[in-house]
Amino acid sequence: MQITKDTVVTFHYVLTELEGDQIEASYDVDPMAYLHGHQNIFPLLESALEGKVEGDKLSVTLTPADAYGERQEGNTQRVPIKHLLTKGRLKPGMTVKVNTEQGARDATVVKVGLKNVDLDTNHPLAGKHLQFDIEVMGVREATAEELDHGHAHGIGGHQH
Repeated sequence: MQITKDTVVTFHYVLTELEGDQIEASYDVDPMAYLHGHQNIFPLLESALEGKVEGDKLSVTLTPADAYGERQEGNTQRVPIKHLLTKGRLKPGMTVKVNTEQGARDATVVKVGLKNVDLDTNHPLAGKHLQFDIEVMGVREATAEELDHGHAHGIGGHQH
């Protein structure tokens, strides 16, 4: 089955900084699952996967504009530590998740105080050219519930 709108796609990936180090890989966990055609992944990644089938492998390079955007210098904010979803000892340079009105967001610790933390609110991968090496593991028709919810369910997808 080909990847088309309203199919659920599972894939493994290796993410590297272009001409740099590996950032993460999914091969040691369940493959990622997404509902194709519903803007659940980067648009350029989704269009590169269009028409692919199980077993296909591809590499996709994303510019900062195609991924997490350019870094905005001076994008720091002081936040009460209680608003962090990341628990435990905090250190400068550490990536954390912070609870915002738009949901959980990634940020980088700049300075740790007694009750507050200064965060660089740029996404940790902002400003980076990224390469995704992808292996399509499966393609299936989406269920009515997945279409209604706008995302994939089950292993690698959204759990309810």
